[in-house]
Amino acid sequence: MVVYHGSDHIIEHPLLNGSKRTNDFGPGFYTSGSIELAKEWACGRQQDGFANSYELEMEGLSILRLNSPEYNILNWLALLAKFRSYWQKGSVSEEAKEYLDKHFLIDISGYDVIIGYRADDSYFSFAQDFVSGAISVRKLSEAMHLGKLGEQIVLKSEKAFNHIRFIGAEPADGRIYYEKKTVRDREARRSYRESRQRYDSSGELFMLDIMREGIGNDDPRLR
Repeated sequence: MVVYHGSDHIIEHPLLNGSKRTNDFGPGFYTSGSIELAKEWACGRQQDGFANSYELEMEGLSILRLNSPEYNILNWLALLAKFRSYWQKGSVSEEAKEYLDKHFLIDISGYDVIIGYRADDSYFSFAQDFVSGAISVRKLSEAMHLGKLGEQIVLKSEKAFNHIRFIGAEPADGRIYYEKKTVRDREARRSYRESRQRYDSSGELFMLDIMREGIGNDDPRLR
């Protein structure tokens, strides 16, 4: 498959440890299947950038697909809680982080590639609302589709880096793609506010319910 990485410079030779350890799934090379999203990421600070394109040979790689039916949104959130440096302070949020780590964290050490949602600032704030008890599991799941960010494809091993080949780089105009990113984020936040205002049914699951009932990965209510 062809994947794209947004950056302020051309990257012909990606490095395994070239990213921050506090990215969504820890250190790795973060890419997208969308060139338009890569251009938005490249221009996140209102500067010009590039959408670097690569051919990624998936055959022979061990791939964790977080959006497949065998996993749920809390597996994704547990990884986010593990690697993101900022986390809300306070008893409920801190207890929630510990619970997610114990019951929903996936061991990713044996995977070459991770595919899952991307949590930019707005999406991370939605996740924080869930752990603090403001929204239900269902609303968190719905929120992940609001800005249509799609999935990120993250290379996590030396083997994966041996399966990628640089194709080229396409310029991204900062004036155009920063505005596109801003509009996308604004629309996601607006839709999220509308979703929060809608009443939840009596059967909705919140983080406190999950903790009090000892709900784990195999509970059908999380599917």
